[in-house]
Formats: sequence, C-alpha cells, structure tokens
Amino acid sequence: MTAVWARIIMRYLSGALVSAGFISADFGARIATDTDLHGVLVMALGAVLAVIAEWAYRLAKRFGWAT
Repeated sequence: MTAVWARIIMRYLSGALVSAGFISADFGARIATDTDLHGVLVMALGAVLAVIAEWAYRLAKRFGWAT
C-alpha cells in the first residue's frame, strides 16, 4: 500500500512542478516514472509512518490512554 501512495505522490508532485514552471514536461514525466526515486520515496514514506506510530504510542502512554 505504501508503494501506491508513493506513486501517487510522485505524479502529483511532478505535475505541480511542471504546472508551476519549475521543471519541463519531459523532466516531470521522468520523475513520475523513475523507479529509483520510487524506491527512495517508499522507504521515506515508511519511515514517516513509523515515526507517526511511535509518536502516537508515546502520546497515549503520557495521557494514560489504552495502548
């Protein structure tokens, strides 16, 4: 499921950069389909989700909620 979100993020990000004029349409297409960038983004997204889960656990422990 993380890979699906990463692919969606890559497409929207490259589309936003192309429409804003920061990058060319050709380069945006390469970003949207780059498999190496996709792998890095999947790992980064997984790390962010893990940090959020740990933060929520610590918050629950601090306030005495069920863990």
